[in-house]
Formats: sequence, structure tokens, C-alpha cells
Amino acid sequence: MNTSKALLSLACAVLSTTAFAGTADIKASNNQIGVQYISTHVDYTETGNGTLGAAGATLDTETGSVPGFALSVSTMQDLWLGNDYIQAEYSRNSGHTNYVGSLIGGTYGSVVQEDGATLTDYHFRYGKGYVINDQFMVTPYGEIGRHKWDRDVNAGETYTHNYYGIGVLGQYSPVSKLVVSGNVLLGHTFGSNIDVTTTGPIPGFSAGLGTSALYRVGAAADYAFTKEIHGNVRVDYTSFDYGASAVQPSGYGEPDSTTKYTTVKVGIGYAF
Repeated sequence: MNTSKALLSLACAVLSTTAFAGTADIKASNNQIGVQYISTHVDYTETGNGTLGAAGATLDTETGSVPGFALSVSTMQDLWLGNDYIQAEYSRNSGHTNYVGSLIGGTYGSVVQEDGATLTDYHFRYGKGYVINDQFMVTPYGEIGRHKWDRDVNAGETYTHNYYGIGVLGQYSPVSKLVVSGNVLLGHTFGSNIDVTTTGPIPGFSAGLGTSALYRVGAAADYAFTKEIHGNVRVDYTSFDYGASAVQPSGYGEPDSTTKYTTVKVGIGYAF
């Protein structure tokens, strides 16, 4: 009987330690300053709508992986609601993409070239974490952000938009020091705009590009090499659209488009 009681006490102690470690590891991964190397694969397609290009026809595409870096900071503290989660991130990619398109009035695929590309993103996120069990936490959150793409096609085009959304971050600590996570965001763009630089006889213009739904899903892993030093890897997939601009007095405009980004991040963080 005494042996049984001793074993039961030991098992309870082990489970209690595991629960504490799991929750502590998740919170530690949420209290970090980090820097990451990133690579974003761009998959961009413009399509005609009957006014700007033949309806449904592919007009041009940009694809390719663009390298860059990201800086991030996050914290989870009992500030207001308990387990308050705050996260902010800035990233910048610079490189080239592969353009397939045509000259004005030409056939898709008749022009193939390499274009410069610079992507700039930043966002702010606030949420509250809920402990589901000893090793699992769910954090609903709200997020706002801004995206900019400097596209070096012709003399240059710059696309920008803001967005807001709600999301859920799920985090699981299967073993000590390791936290794996999944993330889903459903959002909406606003303030979408394009600035086109004058190219030869074709005048430049600035125009709105409407609004659209924005989707992002991601997965990540964080490992604590020491109490302070963490390594992490993350993959995010993001999709959104730009609507066609108004036809300009020159007769030109920006057609409908769809943008899909797949971003891989590998980095190091300092936990505090």
C-alpha cells in the first residue's frame, strides 16, 4: 500500500512538472526578440476583365523567390486580460522575379524578362492566450498591417495596401524546450493603391485597387537551446487580390490581379 502511494505521488509530481514545463515553454517562446533570414516566393497573376484585357485572359505573371530579413518582438504577460499577447514584426525582401507577359496589345508569353522586386511588410498583433491543457495553448488575436511591393517592370510600379484581420494561434509543447504552432488569419485589405511611373509616351498614374479578402496560414517551431537563446523556423502562405483600377484619361489602367506569397523564415531569438 505504501509503495502504491509512493508511486502515485511520484506520477503526480512528474505530471505536474510536465504541465509546468509545457506552459512555461510556450510562454517563453512568446517573450522574445528575434531576427530571421527569410525567402518569399512570389506568385502574381494579372487577368483581363473585358475592359482592361480580354475577360479571364492571363495578361502577365511574376514568379520567383526573393530573399530578405525580418525583425520581430513578442511578449505574453498579465497586462490587462491575463496572458495578453502582443507581437510586432517588420520584414524587407529585395531581389528579382521572372516576368512573363507581352508588349501592349501583344500575346501573353511573347516577353520574358527578369524584374527587380522589393517587398516591405509590417504588422501589429494583440490577443489573449487560453491554456487548453498542460501542453496546449490557443490565442485568438486581432492584427493590422501594411504591405508594399516595388515592382521594377517598365519604369516602375508600386503596389500598397493596408489590412486588418482576426486570427488564431495554436501552440503545443510536446517535449521540454520545443514548441510547435499553427496559425490562421482571415483579413480584409483596404487603401489598396498603385503608382505607375511614366514610361516613354505612356503617362504615369496613381489609382485605387479596391478591397479584397486576405488569407494567411502558417506553421512554426521554436526550440530553446538555452533559457535565453532560441532557434526558430516558420512557413507562411498568404493570398489576396487587387481589383482593376479605373481606366485613366490616357486609356490605360491596372487590371485585376491575384497575389500569393509563400514565405520561409529561419532565425534566432533572445527570450526575456
